[in-house]
Amino acid sequence: MANPTALLETSLGNIRVELFADKMPVTAGNFVKLAQSGFYDGLHFHRVIDGFMLQFGCPHSRDPKSARAGTGDGPDGCIKDEHPANARLSNESGTLSMANTGAPNSGSCQFFINTVHNDFLDFFTPGPSKHPVFGKVTEGMDVVRKIEKSKTDGTDRPVTPVKMIRVTVAGAP
Repeated sequence: MANPTALLETSLGNIRVELFADKMPVTAGNFVKLAQSGFYDGLHFHRVIDGFMLQFGCPHSRDPKSARAGTGDGPDGCIKDEHPANARLSNESGTLSMANTGAPNSGSCQFFINTVHNDFLDFFTPGPSKHPVFGKVTEGMDVVRKIEKSKTDGTDRPVTPVKMIRVTVAGAP
């Protein structure tokens, strides 16, 4: 059975991703559940760092100027870290990865799109940051690059807000 896909419709264009439900069922399943509930619709990218990543999914980012953006969890709280030995997926350019606080089992609803190969974030490499990859951009890297090049303020927030209009999932139960 093929992995589900998601269409991320942003104010700067569309991004299509494959979700690795076959290798990362907990993390990909969490994303699918939130997307299907409409949780992500209307939120804004709250952290954009050129040459690193684009972060999204905080419920406080509905207001693109909220000082709390980046601090919120999803409606079901946190999920268990998913670090399977048979799914050593690296944080390569174009991959989706679960954001967390750095503490174990602190991922929830926020994720980021890597814009370069951030292998130091891989769960299977030494270091404190452990971010499991659960998907990859299959179309729309030009939109990812457009968001990446957005002018940001001193907190890495886009000066002109970048909105997630809606996230639609196909091929998931």
